[in-house]
Amino acid sequence: MSLTKTHIDDLLALCLQGNQFAQMEVYNRYYGAMYTTALRIVKQTDEAEDIMQEAFLTAFNKLHTFKGEASFGAWLKRIVVNQSISKSRKMEHNEEWEDYKMSAIAEEPFEDSNETYTELKSNEVLHAINDLKTNYSAVLTLHYIEGYDYEEIAQIMDISYANSRTLLSRARESLRKKLHLQTN
Repeated sequence: MSLTKTHIDDLLALCLQGNQFAQMEVYNRYYGAMYTTALRIVKQTDEAEDIMQEAFLTAFNKLHTFKGEASFGAWLKRIVVNQSISKSRKMEHNEEWEDYKMSAIAEEPFEDSNETYTELKSNEVLHAINDLKTNYSAVLTLHYIEGYDYEEIAQIMDISYANSRTLLSRARESLRKKLHLQTN
């Protein structure tokens, strides 16, 4: 039986039995998307690689806790996001953080349904996001690039629902000010 055509539920059952070929197949299927998610948050390729290794180890070690209420990909992504935010916070306190802050820019454009930034290049917006405080950068990335809603952001960042709304609003305003300064 070829594992490449096996359904994810069957692969996860094999992973629970310790099948390393199934684990490798799961890793291969999800690595790219999860790596991109980590990279958007930590903005460093080597740190994103480390997070990927840790996230998959965590996922395989805690696979027995996966209830199937969400897709496996969503469950794994939550692990990656949590580990990325944790790493990003640690890096912020490191004095080398400023050297790495602008090193990697995601390719997806920032979209805001209330404002139009069509005249700005997506990289300019992403640079501006990366220049914001870490929690502002994280909340904007989670909401606009990763597509999480307020409640999910509150859970991921371990804050209240009201705080997630406030934080996103303040981050948006801070980004608007930064973009306004760059365009004038």
